[in-house]
Amino acid sequence: MTAMTATASPADAAAELRAALREAGLCVGATDADDHVQLGTLKASDARQLARLIHTGTKRTLKAARALREICEAYGIDLPELRVRQGRITLGACRVGDAVRLAQLLGASSPGPEVPDAEAVRDLLAGAFSAATGGGTLDVSVRGEDPDVVELGALDARAARRLIGALRF
Repeated sequence: MTAMTATASPADAAAELRAALREAGLCVGATDADDHVQLGTLKASDARQLARLIHTGTKRTLKAARALREICEAYGIDLPELRVRQGRITLGACRVGDAVRLAQLLGASSPGPEVPDAEAVRDLLAGAFSAATGGGTLDVSVRGEDPDVVELGALDARAARRLIGALRF
């Protein structure tokens, strides 16, 4: 198993990982190799323990993602790419009509009888998100190859919980 490190040197990251594994009672080595940290062979019991620790560590994020998915489905908002990636909730692609509905649920005024273009929806949703979540930000961009789709960014669990709170029935 190889894990990428982003902010620390591989040697520092390997040492940090070794210490965390040791504190968790897991007997597995971690060595630095170029820009990666290489984990040694795991016994099956250690692999299960490591999986449990990862699940415990990501429980709040996974729970927030599940709640957000359920709320959006209840409102008829389709976010087919909503998933947890690297500890954050990625909302993904969203049809312009669904993005307008989401913005309205967050308190944005109706854009009128015609569906606005993606750029207008991007601005509408970004502003509504910020207002509804107490100044939070959501990256919203227009998908270049499909002007009827906006791309919604990723949220940490805390921002997702504020969004969930704003969308509650």
